[in-house]
Amino acid sequence: MSKANIQTAAVSASQPSTSGVLMGRYEHALDPKKRFTVPSEWRTAMGNPDYVYIMPDPAVPCLNLIPKAEMEARLEKLREKALFDPALNQALQTIGANAEQLPLDTQGRIRVSDRFLNFANLTSSVVLVGAVRMIKLWNPAALTPEGKVDQAALGAALEKVAF
Repeated sequence: MSKANIQTAAVSASQPSTSGVLMGRYEHALDPKKRFTVPSEWRTAMGNPDYVYIMPDPAVPCLNLIPKAEMEARLEKLREKALFDPALNQALQTIGANAEQLPLDTQGRIRVSDRFLNFANLTSSVVLVGAVRMIKLWNPAALTPEGKVDQAALGAALEKVAF
């Protein structure tokens, strides 16, 4: 390996991953303006976007924070198919009515609307859970305490995805 390749490899190894994979768990207090900070490593993994999308989870009382590139790729596929499909047009309208675009400030803080905070019962703090392609925002009381592992849930999840 040449000296230049060694230096490039060393620089690459020291830089945060931009793989787009969101993993981990963070708890943040909501500040007086009801904002919280998206962790810097997650902002990097999302490509340091200027905004993200948010929508209520359709199955559980949490919020889905969806990276800009992820949401826009999904919507583009739907837009192409929806040209001549009234049901898909209705689905896009429903998604649009139940999602918001949230800007990130220079410190990575976002402000979630009161209607979404109320949906997820977020009042003073929020737990951010990496869900690989998106971030789930939870009320801390709704989750297994940090440091404990719900082995049954983990086992079921790994089995479901054949991991």
